[in-house]
Amino acid sequence: MATSGWTRVSLGDFVTLQRGHDLPDERRRQGNVPILGSFGITGWHDEARAPGPGVTVGRSGASFGVVSYSPCDYWPLNTALYVIDFHGNDPRFAYYFLRHFDFRGYNSGSAQPSLNRNFIHPVPVDVPPPEEQRAIAHILGTLDDKIDLNRRMSETLEATARALFKSWFVDFDPVRAKAEGRDPGLPKPLADLFPARFVESELGEIPEGWEIRPIGDFAEVVGGSTPKTERAEYWEGGTHHWVTPKDLSGLSMPVLLDTERKITDAGLAQISSGLLPRRTVLLSSRAPIGYLAIAEVPVAVNQGFIAMKPRPGISNLFLLRWASAAHEEIVSHANGSTFLEISKSSFRPIRTVAPATPVMHAFDRVARPMYLKVVEHERESRTLAALRDALLPKLISGGLRVRDAANFIGTVA
Repeated sequence: MATSGWTRVSLGDFVTLQRGHDLPDERRRQGNVPILGSFGITGWHDEARAPGPGVTVGRSGASFGVVSYSPCDYWPLNTALYVIDFHGNDPRFAYYFLRHFDFRGYNSGSAQPSLNRNFIHPVPVDVPPPEEQRAIAHILGTLDDKIDLNRRMSETLEATARALFKSWFVDFDPVRAKAEGRDPGLPKPLADLFPARFVESELGEIPEGWEIRPIGDFAEVVGGSTPKTERAEYWEGGTHHWVTPKDLSGLSMPVLLDTERKITDAGLAQISSGLLPRRTVLLSSRAPIGYLAIAEVPVAVNQGFIAMKPRPGISNLFLLRWASAAHEEIVSHANGSTFLEISKSSFRPIRTVAPATPVMHAFDRVARPMYLKVVEHERESRTLAALRDALLPKLISGGLRVRDAANFIGTVA
């Protein structure tokens, strides 16, 4: 029975779906139009094929049933279905409605999941009137908009921190400016920390007074392992965060706040490196090499990591930015037949330019507030996402009406 005031219609009468349009790489011209594929935005084009707001649904494989939203005109790829007619329904409500819809029961594939619009158009669904749709979309959309704002602010902060590291420790801009008699563009106390000339080294010209040292001088480098998965006492009821490269693969920012799996005290005892302290820098060492994050919780790691515990006086933010900037150098020390992997013994000797200690500390003082703001954004966005995910099924199903949502938010937030 439909919720009071709601209407039962077929899914096809709520929204009409159509397969997207092919757009080979050779036809793509860079522009401002988002290209929406099976997993959302996959690039940008200079021509739109569908008016916004728009909604797409992944058609097959791992993207089966993945729903994406575009507030503007867009190009829907043929890897997805897209809504060509909302039938007067609110587009953003339709996006949340389809996110809640269980596509798993309508798989038309055999070798892999496949979504056929003819299978789902006849399905009966209950939908609220347009005014309630708009109210539901506003509640959920406000949460998503704040999450997106946090992401964009964090991206700006991250780009600034990366640019600062490159300027100081890769391009040596302040030293170069002083050597050429130019103003380095820094406050005098900061500018005074940089020398005014270069000297030759095994890695080429470096600032006077700086050194070439192995990265192992900057951090204690350790790895991890996987407790036997068949031993329930290592896993059931686990409380210690246990991280794999997969935990890092989905991060939008280099901040680790949680892990998919946790281990028990007995499981932790099977890992020689033990529980690594908060602020350890994590670098995936294989399949692929290069995922990076700072652990904001104590973690144990599996065998797919180079974990860097900063030595006294060494900034973990310096290590994080160095590992990102030195990616190609790190990969060049890897080997392997099935996939490339860098071992701890190959990683520790990698030579790097060691700045004077006051300069590293100055970098930390400038970069630390930016990083802490990113961490704050990530924590807030996790809370907002949990709230959205709790509200969505209740609002979409009519189990929670809009007038009661404020009270629900108060109990969850």
